[in-house]
Amino acid sequence: MERTKLSWPKVPKLEVIAERLPQIFPDGTENRNYVTREMAARTLYVMFYAGAIDGQERWIRPSQVTDMSDEQAVLLSDEERNAWVEQALSSKKERPANTWYAPNSREPVRDETIRYGFIALGAVLERAGLPVTTPLPKYAMTQKFAALFDETLVGQQLEDAILAWQKAHLNPAALSRIRLLGANAAAANSDTITATLPNAGVVTLESGPSGVIGKCVIEDFAPKFLKNPAVLWLSQSGEKVGIDLASRLKLKIDPSKTLPDVILVDLGTKTDGSDMLFVFIEIVASDGPVNSVRKKKLTEIAVEAGFSPEHLAFVTAFQDRSAPAFKKAMSELAWGTYAWFCSEPDNIISLKDGKSLSLSEIV
Repeated sequence: MERTKLSWPKVPKLEVIAERLPQIFPDGTENRNYVTREMAARTLYVMFYAGAIDGQERWIRPSQVTDMSDEQAVLLSDEERNAWVEQALSSKKERPANTWYAPNSREPVRDETIRYGFIALGAVLERAGLPVTTPLPKYAMTQKFAALFDETLVGQQLEDAILAWQKAHLNPAALSRIRLLGANAAAANSDTITATLPNAGVVTLESGPSGVIGKCVIEDFAPKFLKNPAVLWLSQSGEKVGIDLASRLKLKIDPSKTLPDVILVDLGTKTDGSDMLFVFIEIVASDGPVNSVRKKKLTEIAVEAGFSPEHLAFVTAFQDRSAPAFKKAMSELAWGTYAWFCSEPDNIISLKDGKSLSLSEIV
């Protein structure tokens, strides 16, 4: 079939594509930045412009994205688009002066935006049967993904279409992470946040991201990683919770010390207390992870209070792996500690130093 005889899909406005990408790929999506930034929107615009949608037998290569210009992007007749595609794929092409990107931007378009972004998420296809180093165009959107940018699709219809696409193309773990982040975002904006303590009772937490993470630590982390959990200490906005339990365990916690946000205790199952574990947790919505200095200080405080050093564990709790707070803190996290995320409550990162106690020993 001749290229000129194929129908040309309508090209949605660039701002519409840019506006919908964050809706389609919400917080919690793997490599979200790759598929929601300006480069991602422009890549899809070029695919629409070139008719690169599955079933059309048209494909693009990354250089077409870098070679596009504002002047060309507004020329939307079939003839103008067809002429541009032929010229852009020609070995004798002349590169426009005012292109969207420099020639060396082809790599991030190809690797980050297309391969690790759209292809990994089931939004773009790679043409089969071509060698890796081929200069031939080989990328196109799937039909169902392209349909999400129909400008007549608005309101509830758009929301339903996006949800249906997400359920069909995002894996269960990704969907769960997205749902948890959405729920936590809503909770962070509420006036009050309450958490049910594993050792009975309900506590009111401060509103905002820190309160949400604290709730997740108490209600999700504690029962998942500890056998017989209890809140020994909770510090927020000057309120101290759990001192009564500390006194019953004959521990002398000094509120004047710079204590962690939460201290959990796994009371264990042995009557002699030999399997008891104390977990010091820092809640990080913006700053303050368990770094090496903080770990040393907390260990000293714990020993002074009567804790046994070999029965200590240290955790920094974050909202999500994609959160700026985690990216900022990652290089500071102390060896022999753990990182845990509200959005992926079943998993934990262990920064093993060869000497620290493994949480797997108590699960």
